[in-house]
Amino acid sequence: MQKTWVDCVPGKMQPYVYLTRIDKPIGTLLLFYPCAWSITMASYALELPYTAPLTYISLFGLGALVMRGAGCTINDMWDKNLDKGVARTKDRPLARGDISQKQALGFLAGQLTAGLGVLTQLNMYSILLGASSLSLVTVYPLMKRLTHWPQFVLGLAFNWGALLGWSAVAGAVDWAVCLPLYAGGVCWTLVYDSIYAHQDKRDDVQVGIRSTALLFGEHSRPILAGLSASTISFVSYAGYLNAHGEVFYLGVGLAAVQLARVLYRTDFESRISCWNGFVGCGWSGFWIWMGALGDYGMMLATTS
Repeated sequence: MQKTWVDCVPGKMQPYVYLTRIDKPIGTLLLFYPCAWSITMASYALELPYTAPLTYISLFGLGALVMRGAGCTINDMWDKNLDKGVARTKDRPLARGDISQKQALGFLAGQLTAGLGVLTQLNMYSILLGASSLSLVTVYPLMKRLTHWPQFVLGLAFNWGALLGWSAVAGAVDWAVCLPLYAGGVCWTLVYDSIYAHQDKRDDVQVGIRSTALLFGEHSRPILAGLSASTISFVSYAGYLNAHGEVFYLGVGLAAVQLARVLYRTDFESRISCWNGFVGCGWSGFWIWMGALGDYGMMLATTS
């Protein structure tokens, strides 16, 4: 296992910290960005003071950190034996035997309790909506055994914040805006997680893991280009329905450029290139948020 700052953590705690993948923050950011899009867009639509998005972005940032870690624990508990046969994952704490399934289950209980603590800060509608996503998180690892579309299920789970963020701010989901935003996020996840899955495709064949990387194969680049275009189209449509202005579309345009850049540069036969492409996709989510945030800031400036 590559040495990181986690190696400075006391020895008995290290396996648990590695289990959360906190040393690789890109996963937390990919979970957080759809929440941030939705919170900011709802605050813009309702013309709320800056304290509203600041409060909810802080809560959802903490929630994304906790729940991404919980998702990793669930995934590794499912995949303990499969991970042993994949070069990139064979040194994960459960696969290597650093902690037991029972210890991981106890740790997961603590993570979910912390996540529940964050969720209960929201309104009841959002509490119920947020709790309903746990089934997707739980079954996702099973999907890679049953279908070549586990990335789609991951997209359904990872973009739940596009619905939950709005409901937290407004008290209920504006489905007209949030459904295309959610659909755009799911397409985005299919792009970045398919690139991610290309890292392990040779090992996956051997151990029986299925993925869109294997399904798309040599056609990955044009298919992911189509999914990238769908991402931009759905998010733009959500912005249109939410009456966003030019700054929002500037952010979406920069996101489109970033996705095109990733797809042009990524070598699907190189693990390093695929990892860099995966991380690079995160910047597209950042630019969408900056576009929404820019519009919100201009709204505050004109109404103050």
